[in-house]
Amino acid sequence: MSTGDSPERTVTGNAPARVGWFRYYFADDRWEWSDEVAMLHGYEPGTITPTTEIVLSHRHPDDREEVADMLGQIQHTDDADRAYPTRHRIIDTRGRTHEIVIIGDRLLDDTGRTIGARGFCVDMTPSDTQTKAAISSALAEITENRAAIEQVKGMLMLIYRVDDDTAFELLRWRSQEANVKLRLLAEQLIRDYNELVYDEILPNRATFDHLLLTAHQRMSRSGDTVEQ
Repeated sequence: MSTGDSPERTVTGNAPARVGWFRYYFADDRWEWSDEVAMLHGYEPGTITPTTEIVLSHRHPDDREEVADMLGQIQHTDDADRAYPTRHRIIDTRGRTHEIVIIGDRLLDDTGRTIGARGFCVDMTPSDTQTKAAISSALAEITENRAAIEQVKGMLMLIYRVDDDTAFELLRWRSQEANVKLRLLAEQLIRDYNELVYDEILPNRATFDHLLLTAHQRMSRSGDTVEQ
């Protein structure tokens, strides 16, 4: 199956994607974000260069202080276990409020030194009927022989407190962004989660964020690209 025909890559049809990436560089207080994150904030892709001021200006007034404090703290610590705010609200250029989940990790240079933060922004705002129908149709198409995908979806729903559609969209996005097959990525995440050592209390969110963002690095590269 070509990537153009793969249900993993077409679940949202022409509707805006609900997951996008961002990077933040400490040294020069510089941001990069994907087209999806630009559109989430209400901007046409390529029409604006994100800055800390712009990022904070879109945060809901009740959440802005928490996000600003988080940015200040991560600039001055190399704590791999630091957790990012689980979720907060943003207000786009049209005045619409979106509830988002941030899945973040450290951004490292070639020597392993922390130079910033990176991660994904997941739009939790209820999708319109057309988007939900497209996702549901694609899910029905792939579910029968995709036990690993269903299992990981359930894990993501529990970890990030998202619904079924959003969990699938997050996993699909990671597959595309890392250029690995969706099923194989899911199988790697199952291995990663099963290898976690803990007693009655689950590991903190930062642990799961790191595993999700780096799962493709632990996969065998042979035959694992998204083109099938």
